[in-house]
Amino acid sequence: MIKAIRFEKPGGSDVLQYVDYDLPPPAKGQVQVKHTAIGVNFIDTYHRTGLYPLPMPSGLGSEAAGTVAALGEDVSGFSVGDRVGYSSGAIGSYAQANNVPATKLVKLPAGISDETAAAILLKGMTAQYLLRQIHRVAAGETIVFHAAAGGVGQIGVQWARHLGATVIGTTTSPEKVALAKANGCAHVLNSKDAGWEKQVRELTGGKGVPVVYDSIGKDTFLAGLDCLQPRGIMVTYGNASGPVDPFSPAILAAKGSLFVTRPTLAHYTSTAAELQACADDLFAVIASGAVKVAINQRYALKDAAKAHDALTSKQTTGATILIP
Repeated sequence: MIKAIRFEKPGGSDVLQYVDYDLPPPAKGQVQVKHTAIGVNFIDTYHRTGLYPLPMPSGLGSEAAGTVAALGEDVSGFSVGDRVGYSSGAIGSYAQANNVPATKLVKLPAGISDETAAAILLKGMTAQYLLRQIHRVAAGETIVFHAAAGGVGQIGVQWARHLGATVIGTTTSPEKVALAKANGCAHVLNSKDAGWEKQVRELTGGKGVPVVYDSIGKDTFLAGLDCLQPRGIMVTYGNASGPVDPFSPAILAAKGSLFVTRPTLAHYTSTAAELQACADDLFAVIASGAVKVAINQRYALKDAAKAHDALTSKQTTGATILIP
């Protein structure tokens, strides 16, 4: 029996219950991980509200770090006691332990703490595929990165600056401007201000940018298209303000033969080799000191609802973790 966060139906943070849960032994191909730290991410709120539906009743969360406690049949490459982390493929990380497919686990190097791993795997590997796979950010480019003071934003902005890019970041809070600049934004705009996209054009001498990284969604999508240079790419990877409204593909032609993608980490780490390579790239840039991780909120596992309330009310900066 373990302690876990479970919920019976979608809804507000009040649906989250801290309960005793009978976790079975790991099945074939699974590894049971005893958690030492658990990541909290905005996608967890989408699962909780039903925006991204889960079969009910359900656990919550998809990111954690800890040690291997038990191995299922046909698992190779891991041993009991190994330090590991995961960030996808196993809903139920808001718990003292979880059974995870071995193909979704990464080994943690000595220089990465459990708390750091739990705080960065989802956000950091998201930054990796955004910056290094969808569009390989290059020195001399200017890019737009929304929510620059958020979890993915802080890592992404630092990494982009390390790659030699000029970053135009956005926030929706004047208080977060200094944080965004401290992480490497050359310019910070308020995406709630009318005409912010025109400021991007002004900052780029009218050229626009080759890529916009947008986790806000509904409120920024169309204006973001106006930031792009011809054949630029809009990467819409989150819905903090709600899902993007339907639009005609003809808009993309009219605005410069633009590209739009709606990616997920799972599709960019679909094999064990891709997953470990993505994580290793992230670990290397952290070990180099080019990207620093700010864990600014820690909550006990039983207080997961408080963590969600802080996240959705935009009271957080950097990473939030739960301690089981």
